[in-house]
Amino acid sequence: MRYEKTIMLKNGKECLLRSATGDDAKTVCGIFRKTHEETDFLLSYPEESTMTEEGERQFLENKEQSERAVEICAFVDGHLAGFAGIDAVGGKEKIRHRAEFGINVEKAYWGFGIGRALTLACIECAKKAGFSQVELDVVAENSRAVSLYESVGFREFGRNPRGFRSRLTGWQELVLMRLELDCV
Repeated sequence: MRYEKTIMLKNGKECLLRSATGDDAKTVCGIFRKTHEETDFLLSYPEESTMTEEGERQFLENKEQSERAVEICAFVDGHLAGFAGIDAVGGKEKIRHRAEFGINVEKAYWGFGIGRALTLACIECAKKAGFSQVELDVVAENSRAVSLYESVGFREFGRNPRGFRSRLTGWQELVLMRLELDCV
């Protein structure tokens, strides 16, 4: 799926949101590792990523050609500051209406509106793709992210008290959230 839009950030800088291409593979791999080093709120640790540049290239090309999935990059002054995407939870008829959402934003760019812009862009793409629900899991202690998701319409539907087991803090509770697109 293709997407492109330029927005103004809270700091007055322009941010280009556009669907990732295979040519972004090396940069996306780098920012993935960096964001996973900067916070304990993401699914994995940097060294757990087994994605090669060629594997990432293929992944991004598949997303670009998909009618129901997208990976959107956020560029500020030519620098990849973050990315987010949606993909189907599965292809079976009973779950075909559900999309899952994931996001990574470099810590130096937190607070400028990139996370909100990427989230809204992915919601727009999910609607265009015909999904009726977008889902995510977020660490309960990540109050900034929880607030962002609630502000755009996501609602909590459950919790997993032992969702993550952090090397640093032990158990991390996950908040399960969803946004019903056919109701907004």
